[in-house]
Amino acid sequence: MPTPPLSCDWIRTTIEDFVASPANDMHIASGPEPAFGPPLVGFAAGSDRLWEDYKQHVGEFHWTPLEAFGLGFPDEHPAAGELTVVNWVLPQTTATRKDQRQQTEVPSERWARSRIMGEQFVNDGLRKHVVEALAGLGVQAVAPVLLPQWSRVDSDRYVFASKWSERHAAYAAGNGTFGLCDGLITPKGKSMRTGSVVVRAALPATVRPYSSHREYCLFFNSGTCGKCIERCPAGALSPQGHDKPLCRAYVQGVTRQYVNSTFHFDGYGCGFCQVGVPCESGIPKRPRAKGEQQTP
Repeated sequence: MPTPPLSCDWIRTTIEDFVASPANDMHIASGPEPAFGPPLVGFAAGSDRLWEDYKQHVGEFHWTPLEAFGLGFPDEHPAAGELTVVNWVLPQTTATRKDQRQQTEVPSERWARSRIMGEQFVNDGLRKHVVEALAGLGVQAVAPVLLPQWSRVDSDRYVFASKWSERHAAYAAGNGTFGLCDGLITPKGKSMRTGSVVVRAALPATVRPYSSHREYCLFFNSGTCGKCIERCPAGALSPQGHDKPLCRAYVQGVTRQYVNSTFHFDGYGCGFCQVGVPCESGIPKRPRAKGEQQTP
């Protein structure tokens, strides 16, 4: 059987087929149940200037696609323009969002399982699957967050950050913009997980349909909303933004203890700022300014 040619459509189908398979499972006692809904897939050029912008704004420790690829293939020396970042968004299911929407202080079981089992078995599994599927075509690829060198680091500017940020990769690939709580608002909503791989192939990049990293957030684009502030049980959100240490303390303290004692697995989960808000399952409609005419 001939090897199919590499294309964005081939990669997108590979990702969609994995998410539609039994591998997409929440590992819940009631039986097989998908952890995530149908994915959104985007592509960013390895030579996009955003990667250098991230190094300037996030920190020198933040990898470019070329740096991440070099860690996976130290004997290879491609140009940045030979690389493409493939990013996917895995939206939470309707059932998971409904359960979590009803919670106010501690996570629902579905939410906690999608955070832990969904990340471990589905998102990490998808990262490995895409890399292996590409290898089957003779194409080199790495999943940056699965590299042994990947870690979170202390940041003078942002308290703590990652050497490779999946949400920043998603922004570069046209898959969403950031909200007040730092969550990524995507066409599938803010209630999601995201992942990426760096591929040694120059594929067409997705055109970013936005010009600002805050463009989809109602708080920033129209001075309205702020619902995520009300939803945060830790008091970690305010008009000034996201208090990361306060957020982490609540997640790792309160929610971890609750998940361990109630659902009997080692995990945690919060995400209250991702549900019960206008951006939960899509890009919220921006209210019309006073005097603005309705588009026909």
